[in-house]
Amino acid sequence: MNKRAITFGTSGWRAVLAEGFTFENVRIVVRAIAEELVEQGTGGNGVIVTHDTRFLGDRFALTAARVLAGAGLTPLLTNRDTPTPVAAFEVIRRGADGAINFTASHNPPEYQGLKFSPASGGPAPKELTSALERRIAELQRKGAPIPLGAIPDEKFDPRGPYKKRIGELIDLEAIHKSGIRILVNCLYGTSRDYLDALLTEAGCPIEVMNNHPDPLFGGYPPEPAPGYVPDFLDRLESGSFDLGLCTDGDADRFAVFAPNGVSPNANEVLALLLDHLATSRGWKGTVVRTVATSHFVDAVAQKHGCTIVEVPVGFKWIAQEMEKAPEEFVIGGEESGGLTIRGHVPEKDGILATLLAAEMVAVRKEPLASILDRLKKETVDVVSRRVNFPFEPEERDALLARTGDPPSEFAERKILEHITLDGDKYILEDGSWVMFRFSGTEPVIRFYLESTAERADILEAAGRRFLGFA
Repeated sequence: MNKRAITFGTSGWRAVLAEGFTFENVRIVVRAIAEELVEQGTGGNGVIVTHDTRFLGDRFALTAARVLAGAGLTPLLTNRDTPTPVAAFEVIRRGADGAINFTASHNPPEYQGLKFSPASGGPAPKELTSALERRIAELQRKGAPIPLGAIPDEKFDPRGPYKKRIGELIDLEAIHKSGIRILVNCLYGTSRDYLDALLTEAGCPIEVMNNHPDPLFGGYPPEPAPGYVPDFLDRLESGSFDLGLCTDGDADRFAVFAPNGVSPNANEVLALLLDHLATSRGWKGTVVRTVATSHFVDAVAQKHGCTIVEVPVGFKWIAQEMEKAPEEFVIGGEESGGLTIRGHVPEKDGILATLLAAEMVAVRKEPLASILDRLKKETVDVVSRRVNFPFEPEERDALLARTGDPPSEFAERKILEHITLDGDKYILEDGSWVMFRFSGTEPVIRFYLESTAERADILEAAGRRFLGFA
């Protein structure tokens, strides 16, 4: 038996297929989830079981369903691959006890993953994933066969209810009436028949790319980053489009592109959509962002009288803040390209995000680049960067000691505040900031910075010297 420890990150368990991610380990993990549900006195309302378009996703889902049935629980299988936010929506809509979703999100094609969402529909909190890890380790130690049960033939199609809800949250008619021309990239993943269908059914003039399943994702990781979507960017520039919309493999992350090479990053999209919600809908209240997310969002929040709540990296922290006071929540997001809004699921949703961006462009009646430029002039104009530095395992303690004990100055600016919410973040006297955070999955330290364009290179060079990677 493979005794390799199984750990849960911010979005569940991920491993390379046929190495750590095996049918045997899947049976163990799902059995641990089932035992946890039974012990908590839940499990009587069924568990959603679904998958993305990766290798063997449907087979893993059937295996999970049989393990749940073997524990006396009711598996609720989808009839096809499903976006992560749709799985979350179905948990809430049905009052289910949770969802088991086989997805490795934007990881390279050789990876598979298992994400468990509890009855809230949001990401599993740390106390739950820690409890699951303990159960998994005990099941591995015992090595006993995992009981399997029979599963019903019936499966359900989750598209209709979710699309209806998105139609209530997004003004699709405004997008249609505006006549904006949209290029959609489903990235061989789960957003096909959702993102493209919502726009097509509303009568919007769109062109769709990569709207069929491909476990290899066209030869790139299924991440909507410029370096991984060359065909999409070429088509966007060669066609007469106003906007390009792209989601990742499981449709929880997003990217929005404009022609002529001027495209906002995820930080900027979050700020833009906050401004749109406050301006067009009059929404006020709480805006939640992770500690690594741009303070451009803070400036826009201040403009509209909204309160900023800063949380650790990981969407589960945003979800927890959203659940505390859903009526006060406006928007929550992170620099890695995930967000949700008031009245929606406590999970990041790339379909919602891209459509909300299209609504904004339609309502404002001007190009995306112009909207962004004006908002920066009204608030702040900053540059945000993230640089990854690999290190040897024996270097970790020295790096940890160095970042945890900041100097009085950084890049010739006084450090006014040292935030240790998640990693080490230094707020500098000129309003710029830098942050150091260790990856939870690989020997990499991430260096974040935000400043004016004139000082961005200076801060990056200072960060390299400070860490010893100059």
